[in-house]
Amino acid sequence: MQRQFRAERKVRDMVSKILIWATVAWTSTARHAAGFALAGCHVEAVAPAGAPVTLSRYVSVCYGYRALAPLASLRDAIQRAQPDLIVSCDDRAVENLLRLYGSRHSNAGVDAIIKRSLGAPEQYAELMSRKGSMREAAGLGIRVPDTLAVPTQQALEAALDRIGLPAVLKTDGSWGGEGVAVVKTREEARAAFQRLANAPSRVRSLARWARRRDAHWIVAAIAPQPRSVVIQNFVSGQPAASGFACWNGKVVGAVYYDVLRADGSIGPPSVIQRVDCPEIAEATRLIAKRFQLSGLHGLDFIRDETGHVHLIEINPRATQGGTLSFGPGRDLAAGLASCIDGGVKARPAIENDRVVFFPREWLRDPASAWLTDAHHDVPWDDPTIVAVSLQDIPVSYGKGKALHERARRNVVPVPAMARS
Repeated sequence: MQRQFRAERKVRDMVSKILIWATVAWTSTARHAAGFALAGCHVEAVAPAGAPVTLSRYVSVCYGYRALAPLASLRDAIQRAQPDLIVSCDDRAVENLLRLYGSRHSNAGVDAIIKRSLGAPEQYAELMSRKGSMREAAGLGIRVPDTLAVPTQQALEAALDRIGLPAVLKTDGSWGGEGVAVVKTREEARAAFQRLANAPSRVRSLARWARRRDAHWIVAAIAPQPRSVVIQNFVSGQPAASGFACWNGKVVGAVYYDVLRADGSIGPPSVIQRVDCPEIAEATRLIAKRFQLSGLHGLDFIRDETGHVHLIEINPRATQGGTLSFGPGRDLAAGLASCIDGGVKARPAIENDRVVFFPREWLRDPASAWLTDAHHDVPWDDPTIVAVSLQDIPVSYGKGKALHERARRNVVPVPAMARS
């Protein structure tokens, strides 16, 4: 038995180790973990207690994330895991990785892992600035909407005179459709600016903490942070995106797709169509090279009525589209893993270019034609994630924790669903 344990540990130490890093309890994070495990990597994770990734069968070790001590919990996880690569799955995770890099909380070993994972940490201030990133993209010849900083109400009025209506207001550091407002009148623009530019009151943040049991709201109550706001031209058309893996500025895997259905006008996609789009491919290549990126990232576009795409946002972290595998060159986990380990396994390719993300479209309309005509991306190989995905209660607080404990003990049943 002891000899077998030593042999298993030796094999595990020979493969690439990926540390999945998340501060938000998204189920897509568990899908990224599965992708790297199926590509032949050893996967560990640092995430909030009860997050779906902590329940995945593909994650070998989980490290706790503490919202009140984010840098210390991240540093400890990195030192204990000693990963080959850290994959950040939300914007706050990237921000904390950058805060840790070169700080008094870090050390040379931790800094080296962070640099390897991000590519060029010094480039991320510009990358994560909505105004700065759009300016750099425009300089590369990528089609982008006018994007102006609006630090004051007066600046907003001047920007509206220049850009016109409708328009889109956005804050830096927001994600998943939060911190974004599409406005059609000046009155809507003024109201949206006041809401987006001002941090929630301490009372409101504490109320959200009491309701959600998410300690990030305690942080927001203790130290409210002002938010930078930009305004963009509204581009009419169909959303599109790229999810891509890159290594030192070179794209090593990418998936390009049009969004056929999403949660609202600015929410995450529920049905997509994989496409071969030279414009998206070239924009992806240029952005990866300009910012010397490593890791998983995403770009959001709008495809106008002429078929041309306009880059509207850069996601400096793994995105939901990046969980899919469409074969060689279109499997982000395998592409990135190949940069640190030659013994990468090929994941089975999705044969249908149209994909339904589980469970949003199924919950919207169980009789939706897309559920039979498209590939329904249900994680049948990770039953606990299937069960957790169907819980209509956020997983990071309240009853969600109890449900997760039941799931961990394999008590939560997986609904009987047709796999057609």
